[in-house]
Amino acid sequence: MAADITADAHDAIRVEGAREHNLKDVSISIPKRRLTVFTGVSGSGKSSLVFGTIAAESQRLINETYSTFVQGFMPSLARPDVDVLEGITTAILVDQERMGANSRSTVGTVTDANAMLRILFSRLGAPHVGSPQAFSFNIPTVQGKGAITVGGVTTRREFSQTGGMCPRCEGMGTVSDVDIHQLFDDSLSLNEGAITIPGYTAGGWSVRMFSESGFFDPDKPIKDYSEKELNDFLYREPAKVKINGINVTYEGLVPRIQKSMLSKDVESLQPHIRAFVERAVAFASCPECGGTRLNEGARSSKIKGISIADACAMQISDLAAWVSGIHEPSVAPLLTALRENLDSFVDIGLGYLSLDRPSGTLSGGEAQRTKMIRHLGSALTDITYVFDEPTIGLHPHDIQRMNELLLQLRDKGNTVLVVEHKPEAIIIADHVVDLGPGAGAAGGTICFQGTVDELRGSDTVTGRHLGDRAQLKKAVRDPNGAIEVRGASTHNLKKVDVDIPLGMLTVVTGVAGSGKSSLIHGSVAGRDGVIAIDQAAIKGSRRSNPATYTGMLEPIRKAFAKANGVKPALFSANSEGACPNCNGAGFITTDLGPMASVETVCEVCGGKRFDASVLEYTLAGKDISEVLAMSVDEAEQYFGAGEAKTPAAHTILKRLSDVGLGYLQIGQPLTTLSGGERQRLKLATHLGEKGGVYILDEPTTGLHLADVDQLLGLLDRLVESGKSVIVIEHHQAVMAHADWIIDIGPGAGHDGGRVVFEGTPSELVAARSTLTGQFLAEYVGA
Repeated sequence: MAADITADAHDAIRVEGAREHNLKDVSISIPKRRLTVFTGVSGSGKSSLVFGTIAAESQRLINETYSTFVQGFMPSLARPDVDVLEGITTAILVDQERMGANSRSTVGTVTDANAMLRILFSRLGAPHVGSPQAFSFNIPTVQGKGAITVGGVTTRREFSQTGGMCPRCEGMGTVSDVDIHQLFDDSLSLNEGAITIPGYTAGGWSVRMFSESGFFDPDKPIKDYSEKELNDFLYREPAKVKINGINVTYEGLVPRIQKSMLSKDVESLQPHIRAFVERAVAFASCPECGGTRLNEGARSSKIKGISIADACAMQISDLAAWVSGIHEPSVAPLLTALRENLDSFVDIGLGYLSLDRPSGTLSGGEAQRTKMIRHLGSALTDITYVFDEPTIGLHPHDIQRMNELLLQLRDKGNTVLVVEHKPEAIIIADHVVDLGPGAGAAGGTICFQGTVDELRGSDTVTGRHLGDRAQLKKAVRDPNGAIEVRGASTHNLKKVDVDIPLGMLTVVTGVAGSGKSSLIHGSVAGRDGVIAIDQAAIKGSRRSNPATYTGMLEPIRKAFAKANGVKPALFSANSEGACPNCNGAGFITTDLGPMASVETVCEVCGGKRFDASVLEYTLAGKDISEVLAMSVDEAEQYFGAGEAKTPAAHTILKRLSDVGLGYLQIGQPLTTLSGGERQRLKLATHLGEKGGVYILDEPTTGLHLADVDQLLGLLDRLVESGKSVIVIEHHQAVMAHADWIIDIGPGAGHDGGRVVFEGTPSELVAARSTLTGQFLAEYVGA
């Protein structure tokens, strides 16, 4: 009996001495089989405790149960910086990371629904075209024959594989076409700078390849070229030529940029090259497969008159109904599994998607809910589920649904840990842990733990703001023009005509999947003078930081160089100033094969990343490593006046402070920033651009209730400086603050895609004609 009591005593996850990132020796006991919500301002240490400590250690311990052979294929994880971790169970992470933007990845391929449909069509489809591979757009049809010799005996082999890939577009669904008029100005000659591609400057090596090739006159305007000369310039096959006595391979301009720029993932390109590629390349639906990615064979096999391409193009709620109508005993277990999978989409509020939707086009919230689908029907219990702001991208109407799902997971006997800012999601918690009191170095301690009612009565930032309610604006601004959208039909939009006013703060809202992003990103984002800032991850390694990303390090290096009479390259840890022992990384990594790699602070530079000789140069009494260790607010004062005054750096720091990143260290690796911090960092970099219209996609992501006011102040300042701001948002405080609201709906998927309301927030509340109107009225207490 005593043994049972001992086992039952393990009813909490006990953390002692957690020091990951900014945590200051945190010790805490978290109840198991309860819903615990972690709150606190952005950057207070919530993710460091939940993801960086508890979930990371659980993952590491599970990996250690596999053989060293298997571990060799898995990512090696370091042990988190914590003294004691007891009572942890298997953790399943459901984070907001966007799904891989690989163009071959669709909603169907990331959730197993496609795999099940392929088996279904290979068994029941008529005419029968082959195995499940014959319905996959990632597998080509290939044939081959040859001889193989083993121990002196030669045998001939023939090989064939039937795949479903469309041969024309190679399973991509789109074919790209280069607009050659974007590559050059035909009124100029090569020597006058006719080529307008980034990096192709007259006199530079890239242009000399053409001008000195001998195939055409470099001083003749391109419009005067003969047909042969133009063909040689644009499309000539690789040929050997001599330039300046050096043998080089000449190739036409179009194949050359296709290899160097167009074959790469657009997202990974530098901003100026990406802007060029988006201008110069037109993507059209593949004429052979009609954008379905599948070859004729795969499209010809049907069940009840529906091909697999038709099935993947259906809205998932309709597809679920179609699958329910198939009764075939021979594949009964498969049909049951497929039905459950599709019903999960509907239950979680994603029934409006289709399986052929590229996974890279899902929003952060949609990606997170898609990952949840795997776990909803699971029979496992006593699991720790870890969620990172599951309400992101959700309308207040959808948050209620998400709350029910989280409680369902808890009621099955699981521990649910949620990092969250929205009051609607905090109030369902059994237990609340509030971290803070501030962000960055001012955070990392536990300010409160207890029930929601106790939190309301506590004197913490979260407790004080939990009952905050926004006021509707008394007076709204007048527009000074409009962006006209006519006949918008991206995704589920139904030929929408709408005028988006300029010179105002316009909020576009509606339930998840109603068509907000399709309208704004599809019809407004690409126009001249429009700057769109989304939440996609910033491409950057551990060597990138806010100082390098915003371009602030350039003026700082120059200021140091000028003050000390040396060259700027010395003040870069990625260049000449790097510590020779760790190459400027600040740590040494020892690879131990399947075991976790061990990272130790470089003993030569002490983690400062710079060569000791560089640290002898100072600016206003500080060396470069001390400057990079400053927070934005400290650096703003330092570069604002006195000996270190550097206006170029000060301007960028002021912008970072304006967007609420004053606590961030300017040398902190970009890989450690949260989703909300990344978006605000992008916003700060774009603030200096010469655009008249800003599009922000859910800027309240990752923002504490207390920080939303600061964001609204920033949006107001943008509008007052003559900009127009369009915000896609669900947060009622932002809606109440808007000058104009465009509500898309009334539902999601094919139940949405229409403008159901345009007007001021007070008109929306008075009408209460839409879901948004009802929730906003409730929020402002009207």
